Amino acid sequence: MPSTVWGRDVAETYDAASAAMFEPDLLVPTVDLLFELARGGPALELAVGTGRVALPLAGRGITVSGIELSPHMARQLRAKPGGQDLAVTIGDMTTARVAGDFKLVYLVWNAIMNLTTQDEQVAVFANAAAHLEPGGCFVVEVGVPKPPVEGEVARVFTMEEGRVGIDTYDDLVGQILSSHHWVTLEGRFVRFSAPYRYVWPAELDLMARVAGMRLKHRWAGWRREPFTSASTNQVAVFEKPAA
Repeated sequence: MPSTVWGRDVAETYDAASAAMFEPDLLVPTVDLLFELARGGPALELAVGTGRVALPLAGRGITVSGIELSPHMARQLRAKPGGQDLAVTIGDMTTARVAGDFKLVYLVWNAIMNLTTQDEQVAVFANAAAHLEPGGCFVVEVGVPKPPVEGEVARVFTMEEGRVGIDTYDDLVGQILSSHHWVTLEGRFVRFSAPYRYVWPAELDLMARVAGMRLKHRWAGWRREPFTSASTNQVAVFEKPAA
């Protein structure tokens, strides 16, 4: 199953459909923590998208580069103020290389689940480690899986005016679900679906170890909330050991 690639229709409506992710209550703590972990930079964002995080981080004085699989998403980034100043490489984040060493590599908002095989997810850890200088950190933000109960084949994850979202469980062995969205934007009806591979916290830790990194922190959010068995989200920080 190939990695998810966002096409033109999704890219052009992505920011409007994701407006909640741009709210200061969420975005400011995200950028604050990444700024601290970057230690002056440079930083590399995998799956940089339309620049939701990269642009405000660059606005804080960090030199940010990006890797993005979808040229349509990159086009939206470059059209924004400051977007032309970010070096964006079009390519697969499992293999694409950017020149130089980075103090921070990060992958946010469930983007690791766009990689729909375990091998690809392992490869992105290896690629992140290859970009890091000794002592650098790889940050992964991803939700904690919610396995289906017996007989459950789908779950509504959002239902509000102008938006419905449903996850279907396609392959429990391969940890594959498909996320289906129906959204009304500016009088335009948009529907899109994509497969994802959910990943467990302990699985992330093992992927990091395979890539020569180790877990440094795991929080339930960008404000460093304690991670517990009840947490629904995680911000995991993996460190590449100093030479």
